[in-house]
Amino acid sequence: MIGGVCNQCGLPQDLCVCETIAREQQKIIVKIEKRKFGKKYTVIDGIKKEANVEEIFKKLKSKFACGGTAKTGNIELQGDHRFRAKQALVELGFSEETIEIQ
Repeated sequence: MIGGVCNQCGLPQDLCVCETIAREQQKIIVKIEKRKFGKKYTVIDGIKKEANVEEIFKKLKSKFACGGTAKTGNIELQGDHRFRAKQALVELGFSEETIEIQ
């Protein structure tokens, strides 16, 4: 057995399109939060769990060379990365029309 069958779409794991569909149908909001001592955090909100938040978080953190955390449907990156984050999310397969910068 090579990879099994996806529980959601019923296709083999290597042909599964659930993550791609999840990425295209989300409303993502990228905003800045000011925290203690005037530090800025970029908060990316609205990513559903089907889109593998941990993997996206690791790629963004590595690309921007910053710290941060990933919570349920929420990614926090240290620093102001609003516009760079939108471009990076588009490169990761999210639709540009569904990403809103505040």
